[in-house]
Amino acid sequence: MNNPSPERRGAIILCGGQSTRMGQPKALLPFGDEVMLQRVVRRVAQAVPIENVVVVAAQGQTLPTLPQGVAVARDRAEARGPLEGLAAGLEALADRVDTAYLSGCDAPLLCSGWVREMFRRLGDADICVPRDGRYYHPLAAVYRSCVRSVVEALLAEDRLRPIFLFKQCRTIEVPVDAMRTVDPELSTLENLNRPEDYQAALKRLEADADS
Repeated sequence: MNNPSPERRGAIILCGGQSTRMGQPKALLPFGDEVMLQRVVRRVAQAVPIENVVVVAAQGQTLPTLPQGVAVARDRAEARGPLEGLAAGLEALADRVDTAYLSGCDAPLLCSGWVREMFRRLGDADICVPRDGRYYHPLAAVYRSCVRSVVEALLAEDRLRPIFLFKQCRTIEVPVDAMRTVDPELSTLENLNRPEDYQAALKRLEADADS
């Protein structure tokens, strides 16, 4: 099993979380001339075909305008974590992709080079996930579509932690420092969970625009 062609790569962006710590929907937060979800979609679409991007939202969740070709799927159940969104996304992309990059909508500093590098590092494995010491980053990882059956089985057993999936599949762990060649500041891993995270990211955006 080899790396798929770029045309068979996709991306799944999760935005169905409750944004409890942020206090307002993160997907709709302004970020430059866009809102956060629009920016993440644009960034991942620099690495995969736009028609292979799917946004997974909660039932009834309001979404901003998205580029033509982007699909929208819905979580089947609330508060089930990233495996629920991964299952919905892989279902929506069935027969169109061999692999998919998984991201949250709260990573507006995501680097498209990171996405391409994760696909490159997948090799013959089923999953390629960054790891920082004991901590995995399942929302900055690549998954083969064949893991969907394992995800569904874990959800049925109420085993919702991504580590269960990593242990049952052929998983490559990439030390986060190895990714500094494509993302020197590891900005892709900066998830904005709290208002202070959001404000700090806005300042980074302004600084980059001025440089």
